[in-house]
Amino acid sequence: MKYYLNKTTDYQFDEAVDKITLALKDVGFGILTEIDIKTTLKNKLDVERKPYKILGACNPQFANKALSLEEKIGILLPCNVTIIETEEGKVDVSLMDPAVAMSVVDNPKLESLAAVVREKLELALSNI
Repeated sequence: MKYYLNKTTDYQFDEAVDKITLALKDVGFGILTEIDIKTTLKNKLDVERKPYKILGACNPQFANKALSLEEKIGILLPCNVTIIETEEGKVDVSLMDPAVAMSVVDNPKLESLAAVVREKLELALSNI
């Protein structure tokens, strides 16, 4: 089962980060966290990697509704976004598929919320 939504772009890495950040903002999501995997692994393990970032995207209204339906759902929040420079010099942008993530929780009320969140994320991805 595919657990992410994906688009490969011709943007430069930093441009792709900016584009997806703005596209997510346009559909109501802010970025709570930003993890620079390349820098972290270089500093901690002295490992060289291509540019790779993980963004933690959150829509407060959706998060609040999810928490109201399932208290421990925070384990699956925020919606993670990866931006990865490929070997071919392209930039891959992927977003967690909330419908798949929420399917691991035995709470049918989350299904409709996850579908709405998925639509918003798909729209953001299509706009970059």
